[in-house]
Amino acid sequence: MDELAGEFEAERARLRGLAFRMLGSAAEADDAVQEAWLRLNRVDSVDNLAAWLTTVVSRVCLDVLRSRKARREDPFDVVPEPAADADPAGEAELADSVGRALLVVLDALGPAERIAFVLHDLFAVPFERIAPVLDRTPVAAKKLASRARRRVRGTSPLPPADLTRHRRVVDAFLAAARGGDLEELLDVLAPDVVRRADAAALPAGAALETRGARAVAEETQVFGKRAHFAEAALVDGAVGVVVAPRGRLLLVLAVTVEGERVAAYEVIADPARLAALHVALLSA
Repeated sequence: MDELAGEFEAERARLRGLAFRMLGSAAEADDAVQEAWLRLNRVDSVDNLAAWLTTVVSRVCLDVLRSRKARREDPFDVVPEPAADADPAGEAELADSVGRALLVVLDALGPAERIAFVLHDLFAVPFERIAPVLDRTPVAAKKLASRARRRVRGTSPLPPADLTRHRRVVDAFLAAARGGDLEELLDVLAPDVVRRADAAALPAGAALETRGARAVAEETQVFGKRAHFAEAALVDGAVGVVVAPRGRLLLVLAVTVEGERVAAYEVIADPARLAALHVALLSA
């Protein structure tokens, strides 16, 4: 028993990483790994422990995703509070290590697509082993992963050089916002920059529109706390920003770049508008 426990512990970190990418929740990932341990204790023998555990954790995660979808939980405008025994700092660190944009994109996939993509593209599991998890043929599992891959990567009408430049400007804006440095913000904002926002993104009574570099920069300094949960992403084919505490989408910034500066940005927080956006990863 001690030997089995030792072998399981050697797999725990990998299994937790797998489950977190599938579920986007550290607490649920830990529960899935624990369930795999409980099931392991009910079987007589396992030929390939790593493969067996991967299959079991994946099936548990698939059940959780299907149940979550059926209940239609986690509306876009609400970031769930962590459980009483949760570790928000640890979960934030985990989200940072995985990538908040990736978690947002994965959250938009269907359960089977998400499992197929994570297993194959992120953990190199062959489709012959993915198929039984999903109760599909290897060919069907491959199609699911391919469909998910197209959604994850996305496309942009911008020429590659423009896309790279826009990302550089947006990254500079985010860095300045995180640091709260007024001068750096003024450097990256156009003099006549415009900030627009959904009412749901602002305190009651706040103006839906702000104009001018200094006014927008001073306002953005307040946004700095949320900027720590932000990451550049492809939003409807353009470089934008997702704000995702604990990997759950809260806000999207649709950014307009002109030259080497931000000419405008809109903070989108309305659930219906968020649901209509196509968010994808930016190429490395």
